[in-house]
Amino acid sequence: MTTTVALMTASTPVVTHEADRPLEGWTTPAGVHLTWRTLLSGDRDGSFALSAGVAEIPQSPDGVTVHRHPPDELYFVVSGSGSVVIDGTEHRVTAGSTVFIPGNSWHGFRNPGPEPIRLFYVFPNASFTDVVYEYPPGTPTPSWD
Repeated sequence: MTTTVALMTASTPVVTHEADRPLEGWTTPAGVHLTWRTLLSGDRDGSFALSAGVAEIPQSPDGVTVHRHPPDELYFVVSGSGSVVIDGTEHRVTAGSTVFIPGNSWHGFRNPGPEPIRLFYVFPNASFTDVVYEYPPGTPTPSWD
């Protein structure tokens, strides 16, 4: 017996522009203010399969608060350089790097330089608001804008 699974997709194409999206952000317990613009999310655009956006990580030599979430995540580094720590292993990244983060992996960025790291991110979730973030025990919850 063969089972066919239909993948739900948006019924119409969606085109967005970063400058047209509101700036969102949160401040980590270490005081680093991260910002992003959600480019595609089912709660805003009707996507049924993906959510995506562009994030900016300012200088943060001590790193940002690590976190994890059930869905996988994909990063494409648009500009800047630094490192991403995934489950305790540090990986150097520069503009043009692609990073795959398996679901429930602890991860966070470190940006030692003055130039912000800009990255494009994608979740296999219909809506960015469906992504539930978890922080290590004892870590204060970030302060959301």
